Amino acid sequence: MLFLLAFRHLFVRKARAIVLLLGYALGVGVMIVLLSVGEAMLEQSRDVALVGGGELTVLPQGIDIEAMRTGGVSGMFFTIDRARFLTRQLIGGPRQASHVAAVSPVIENKLLYFRRGNHLLTVRAGGEIPSRASAVGAGLKLRAGAWQDSPDDSAYVAPTSGQLFDELDHFHLPVNPDSSWGEWHYFNLVVAPDEWWYFTYLIGGRVGAGRWGGQVLVTHRTPAGRYERFTQSAPSERTAFDTTRADLTIGESTVRQRAGSYQLHALARGATGTVTIDVRLVPTPQRFFPPVKLQEGEYLSGYVVPALTATANGTICSRDRCTPIHDVPAYHDHNWGVWRDVTWDWGAARGASVSLLYGGVHTPDTVLTNGAPPFFVALIDSLGVRQILRAREIRYEGRQPASGAGGTAPDRFTFAATRDADTLRVRVHVEDALATVMGTGGFQRNFLQMRGHFVAEGTVGGRMVSDSGSGFFETYVRP
Repeated sequence: MLFLLAFRHLFVRKARAIVLLLGYALGVGVMIVLLSVGEAMLEQSRDVALVGGGELTVLPQGIDIEAMRTGGVSGMFFTIDRARFLTRQLIGGPRQASHVAAVSPVIENKLLYFRRGNHLLTVRAGGEIPSRASAVGAGLKLRAGAWQDSPDDSAYVAPTSGQLFDELDHFHLPVNPDSSWGEWHYFNLVVAPDEWWYFTYLIGGRVGAGRWGGQVLVTHRTPAGRYERFTQSAPSERTAFDTTRADLTIGESTVRQRAGSYQLHALARGATGTVTIDVRLVPTPQRFFPPVKLQEGEYLSGYVVPALTATANGTICSRDRCTPIHDVPAYHDHNWGVWRDVTWDWGAARGASVSLLYGGVHTPDTVLTNGAPPFFVALIDSLGVRQILRAREIRYEGRQPASGAGGTAPDRFTFAATRDADTLRVRVHVEDALATVMGTGGFQRNFLQMRGHFVAEGTVGGRMVSDSGSGFFETYVRP
């Protein structure tokens, strides 16, 4: 009877019946699609090519998930930059310790080519850290043998202090020898509010394939406000560097890194006599910035900050007088690249709770095509890098006399940096400046090394930032 009534209703109320049938069909169709999508997502979530284990997977930005399964063209050449830094500090560091139990880096199905004689073999290979894979529930089920961390595995995820600083601070060989190639260790020490030192251990020239050598540059800002310069040069035969370590020798001057501390020795001569430096510099834990590299045509610029903040102890002897230093503030960075007609803006400052680092390199090509390119601004605290922002312009204002080669320097400058909802405004009052004429031919600039006081205000990660302190800043201006 019910079937008969329903069948007759289709003819009596045709419009209503059609609407009901369409609605029912649409609902069934949507349900089928949702079940299919859910089944596909469940299958992909279990796919070893996508997820090795854990609850969160970090992938390169812009990659097509399906391409990872099929090996499509859009899945080629993707990497995660500075993966070690992400593993050790940004994701797996102390800042996220209450949320992240373990981080397991994985390389999956990487295309490799092996050549043996005239035979070329194409293979796919992967790699992971055994202890970390097991910690996120993706360990291998062994039938025999052992699967455990090698020394290189341990150095990747949890290096010793010595391993970390050698990895950050090692030297490089130029891909194409260039007379304007330069690489250097840079240190500065503030021994008193009105006295500081710059140390530069530099190698340059056609390293490995021509004429090259090393030079030690020492600059002393005296309490009286004068600048004293000292130098010492050495040919390639008396210069030694290491592409796996931070160690450097230039004549009688040396840099040695052991167990996370730097022993600096330098002997240099100037107009006022000889300076001898014996200083031990100890970086503050977590306050480092990872290596970054800019490649534009023939121009290469590399930069790393192993010690954004540090303390120094030792003696500095000048004019037959030795001055002991105890736990004075210090800084160390490392630069390498091709520096022909290259300028930059840079600054590193220390506040009560945060440290500030910013920088941008300007090659003739970038200035010609893009104007002043954006530069990075890093906010760093006791837990490491807190945020990396971008700024477009530094506004230099005012004029004041600069020591050295003459000319003038700004007496203040400002910039604003942003990243998504984060903002940071920085004001710097320049208290002292040293000018050095740089460049040859038609390219000449005054290189300004400035000391000043900064104020930083803004909002980062939903929290207010308000701090101030002192730092060193650099820029180039036309004579």
